[in-house]
Amino acid sequence: MEVSQASYQIIADLLEARTGQHLTESRRWRVGTALSGVFREHGITNVDQLVCLLDLPMRSPGKPDLSQQVVEALLNNETYFFRDKPTFDQLPEDILPDLASRRADTKRISIWCAGCSTGQEVHSIAMLFADAPDRWKDWTIEILGTDVSHRAINAARNGVYSQFEVQRGLGVAQMLRHFEETSQGWQVREDTRAMSRFQQHSVLAAPPSRHRFDLILCRNVLLYFDQEKRECAFERLSNALVDDGFLMLGAGETVVGQTSAFTPAPRRASMYESTRKPASLRVNNAA
Repeated sequence: MEVSQASYQIIADLLEARTGQHLTESRRWRVGTALSGVFREHGITNVDQLVCLLDLPMRSPGKPDLSQQVVEALLNNETYFFRDKPTFDQLPEDILPDLASRRADTKRISIWCAGCSTGQEVHSIAMLFADAPDRWKDWTIEILGTDVSHRAINAARNGVYSQFEVQRGLGVAQMLRHFEETSQGWQVREDTRAMSRFQQHSVLAAPPSRHRFDLILCRNVLLYFDQEKRECAFERLSNALVDDGFLMLGAGETVVGQTSAFTPAPRRASMYESTRKPASLRVNNAA
C-alpha cells in the first residue's frame, strides 16, 4: 500500500511521541500491513484517510481511541519462549548461580524484563526457577515485566497462549509441566505465574520500582530508538540496576559507543555490567 510522505510523517511522529520509537524509512513498507486490522474495524481504506480521522472522537466504550489503536498496531510484539536459546541458557547456567552466591544473605533476586511484549520472556524465566525447586527453596523471586503496549501487558497478565505460541520455544514436557489447557488456550500454571507481575511502562520513563534490580533484560527494544533516546534509555536502565547486577540486551544491540554506564561482561554474550560495579568483582570475572 502506498503511503504518502505527509501521512507517513504524521504516523511516525505519533509513534515516537507515544513510545519513543523511531519509525525509520526502512520500516515504512510495513505501515499499511500493520494497520490493516485498524482499517477493517473502522471501515478505512488507506493511511491518508486514517490520518484525517485521528483527531476525531471515535472512541467506543471500553476501547482505546483511534490514535492508541494505531500505536498498538505499529509496535513489534514479536517474541517467543526461551528466545535466542544459546544466549538465554546463560541465565540458568551462569548468571543466576552467580547472583545466588552474591545474594546468599538475603535470598532475594529481583528481575526486570523491559519491553516484555506478551510475556513469554517473563514466563520463561519463571520456569527456570520453577524447574529447580530445591535450589530456590526459601528464596524470594520477583520478576517484573513491562511494556508500552496496554494490549501486550493484558495478554502477559492472562498468560494464555495459542497452540502455535506455546510450541515456539517449548518442548512437550515443558508445556505439560507449566501449562494447563483451557477453553481459551494454554495458560501458564498459577504456581509459575505467581513469581511475576506486569505493568505498562516505558523504558524511557523513571524506573518502575523504588528498589533496584539484580538482572535486567531489555532485548530488541533499543533497536527502535534514535541515538538521543537510546542514551536516555541506558541512563534509566543504569539507575534501575544494582551496582553488581547484569543487563542483557538483544543479539543485535550493544553498549559499545552508546553509553558509558555499562561495559561488556567478560565471556558472556549479550551481557553487560554497570561501570559502578566494584573493582574486585570485575577482576574476579576477568580472571
